[in-house]
Amino acid sequence: MRKHIPDRRCKRVLILVMDGLGVGELPDAADFGDTGSCTLGNLAEAAGGLNLPHLGELGIGNIISIAGVSPADEPLAAYGKMAMQSPGKDSTSGHWEMTGLILKTPFPTYPDGFPSEVILPFEEKIGRKTLGNKAASGTEIIKELGSQHLETGFPIVYTSADSVFQIAAHEKVIPVPELYRICEAARELLTGPHAVGRVIARPFLGESGNFWRTPRRHDFSFPPPGPTLFNTLSLNGYQVVAVGKVNDIFAGSGVTSSVPAVGNREIFLRAEEAFKKIDSGLVFATLVDFDTLYGHRNDVKGFAKALESLDSWLPGMLSQLGQGDIVVFTADHGCDPTTPSTDHSREYVPLLMIGPEISPAYLGVRSTMADLGATLAELFGVERGDGTPIPEILEGF
Repeated sequence: MRKHIPDRRCKRVLILVMDGLGVGELPDAADFGDTGSCTLGNLAEAAGGLNLPHLGELGIGNIISIAGVSPADEPLAAYGKMAMQSPGKDSTSGHWEMTGLILKTPFPTYPDGFPSEVILPFEEKIGRKTLGNKAASGTEIIKELGSQHLETGFPIVYTSADSVFQIAAHEKVIPVPELYRICEAARELLTGPHAVGRVIARPFLGESGNFWRTPRRHDFSFPPPGPTLFNTLSLNGYQVVAVGKVNDIFAGSGVTSSVPAVGNREIFLRAEEAFKKIDSGLVFATLVDFDTLYGHRNDVKGFAKALESLDSWLPGMLSQLGQGDIVVFTADHGCDPTTPSTDHSREYVPLLMIGPEISPAYLGVRSTMADLGATLAELFGVERGDGTPIPEILEGF
């Protein structure tokens, strides 16, 4: 493995993942039930056009046709789109792939609920029965089973189209620290053929007919089965700052500093602060509201407003870029709010890269998101994993 080379071509990188902002169905989308999905394009049409002047200047309207966003004559960023090669459409697979780790086999999913060989040992380990055990919307299942949960004290277990084992509990029935311990017990059990991508604590509050989820969600992820860009950077002396849920997605592997943050605005601001402070390395932030608050709830207006809010924050961030700095805008999968499904969608993801040394160019359709990680590894002078460096990006450094 190459050692850290001081002042190697790249100095600081900020990756902003616009969670769920896909840009069109992948060739195998039908296999996932996602024919016709195009999160950004369909969202713009349904919203009657989007107001994204700054992302538009970067070239987001040059990637696909977006109502309200004209293609830039001279984009400020290098732009293109990337396919997910890993066999899934979940956040964990997407994040790992863009950092150079392509999964060969998918995480297990449970459209009919978890089998007895999973649920019974779990119930025995936590000393409680469970409710639910089916695929469901998180907001809908607490409406359905919240009152029964209050009466019995049994946690609500559910899943989705993703590889997740989610546990919902009222904070006054099962306090959050105890819910976390229950999730840790599930994580210990869910290995081998049942090694789901994430166990997720889903605390909520309220009364019958008026339950709401609180911001104390916590993800207990399966650790990456191989090195990612995070590992190679930290091993070579670079800083790797994970903002918001990113630390959970990577199970802390390769992270040198974790910054808690909830909600798009706080996540963006904490990422901006971290970027100012680091000397050399990577700040990685995922703007979760697009997915959790709007994509999964098919909320077109909310999704559009959140995207326009991000656009309004960008000038201040981009004005801070100096020599050797790069900002990357991408996504981890799709989550089209205009389709009947409330789950993720199998889509291409956008790629925008801007920095003083990056010449605006069309980067084409990358066959894997891992090309991003390979490119950054090459620029930082560390060993790369899966993927191929993007030559148009390397040329300027």
